[in-house]
Formats: sequence, structure tokens, C-alpha cells
Amino acid sequence: MRKLLLHPLAKPVVFVLCLLPLAWLVYAAVSNQLGANPAEALIRSTGDWTLRALCLVLAVTPLRVMTSTPQLARFRRMLGLFVFFYALLHLLGYGWFDMGFELSEIAADIAKRPFILVGFAAFVLLLLMAATSFNRAIRALGAKRWQALHRTVYAVAGLAVLHFFWMRAGKNNFGEVAVYAAILAALLGWRVWQAARKRAVKAGAAAAVSR
Repeated sequence: MRKLLLHPLAKPVVFVLCLLPLAWLVYAAVSNQLGANPAEALIRSTGDWTLRALCLVLAVTPLRVMTSTPQLARFRRMLGLFVFFYALLHLLGYGWFDMGFELSEIAADIAKRPFILVGFAAFVLLLLMAATSFNRAIRALGAKRWQALHRTVYAVAGLAVLHFFWMRAGKNNFGEVAVYAAILAALLGWRVWQAARKRAVKAGAAAAVSR
């Protein structure tokens, strides 16, 4: 498995796999398989795939550590950019199908409806991370500032779940929300546990040296 992950074709294969949801949506739209309200189906589907991609990118580090497979890290940047890509499609779908690209109406809607506001806030954070995901940006920002900026992915996860929750609140349908919330809570909880564990190890080492 480790050799396969390092194969030159591994990244192109992952890239194509990440595009399959979009390919299906395009096919479904062309063949009239999106139901009675295709516009709503496209907006909802791109939002769902944004959440799924977010869960996937947050799962990379836990899987890398628990399976001792450091090769997984080489896919994290690409997966992160696909989170932004599907979020962008989600936003464009809302702006086009719901608002007709009327910027004044979009701005008013963002200010008026909380679930749109938190979704837009999550997109802005994703935009900042996508814009600084390249090596030149890392060098320009410095490692510490770059890491601090990209830790806002935790805020994106919280805002995304809140956006989904408020969107489903009108129909009192929280089943899927609970699933995504549980997955993201587990992934973020693992990171908190790892950070606490590292601090405890450092504290123990410092105490041992001081004796």
C-alpha cells in the first residue's frame, strides 16, 4: 500500500476520483435525473460533497498516524483544495440559481439569514486557506503564521455543521446533520487528544530534566 501511494499515478488517480461527484452531477443534470427541482438538488449536492471532502481531508492525519502511513500526507493539499472547489460550486449554485447573481440581493440575504452568513464565513476561511496552500505562500507567511491560518479548518468544520443544521431546521430533519457532526467531532477530538498527549509528554520530560 505504501508503494502504491508513492506511485507517480497515485495523485492523478485521486484527482480523478475527487472529480467523480461533479461528473455524476453534470450527467444527472443533462439526463434530467435530479428530480423536480434540479437547481435545489445541485445546490444541496455540492454542499453535501463539500462536507464529505472536509471529513476526508480531516481524516488524513489520524489515518496517517494510526496506520503509520506517512505517504498519505502527500494527498492532503489536493484534498483540501477539493473542499474549496466543491464549496465554490455550492456558493455559485446558490448565487446563480437562487439569486440570479444579483450581488446586492446576495449581500442582503447573507446579512438577513444566519445560516447563509455562517456558510459564507466558512467559505471565506476556505478561500484564505486555498490561496495560501502553495509553497510560495508558505515561505511568505512563515511556518508559524501559515500553520495558525490553516488551523482555522477547525472553525470551518464547526461553521459548516452549523450551516447544515440551520438549513435543515426548517424541515426538522437532523439525521444527516448528526452523522456529519459526529464524524467531525471524532476527527477534531482526536486532534485535541493528540495535542494534550504531546503537552503531557513534554511536561513529563521537562519535570524529569529538572529533578
